[in-house]
Amino acid sequence: MNTNQRPLTRKYWKSIGGTLIEEYCAVKGEAGSAPRYIDGIIILSGPKKIIQGGSPTVKGKNIIVIQTETGRVGMYLLGQALFSRELMKRFKPKSIRTIALCNKNDIVLEKIAKKYSVQIITL
Repeated sequence: MNTNQRPLTRKYWKSIGGTLIEEYCAVKGEAGSAPRYIDGIIILSGPKKIIQGGSPTVKGKNIIVIQTETGRVGMYLLGQALFSRELMKRFKPKSIRTIALCNKNDIVLEKIAKKYSVQIITL
């Protein structure tokens, strides 16, 4: 997550609460795969605090997966959000809500995002 995205992610987190994990490591780099980081994971039942990096356990917890981009929502951001949710399923959370966080919506892409249960939030 770059420095322009972090304030947007934190602003959203402040409105939700819970524990925010920035740069959650969903996939460690191994032979045959690259590391994959998720901009933010919110553990809804957790204490209101921020954790930098790592892969704290989310098993059995209600989580929100956040991918953030400044500017208008695009296919790249929506792809990141959708694939991030799929990556997190293997950690067995109780529930996963998927957020594409940005500054401007796109009505055409919003209809498609809804089909895949990705919520576009603009701040």
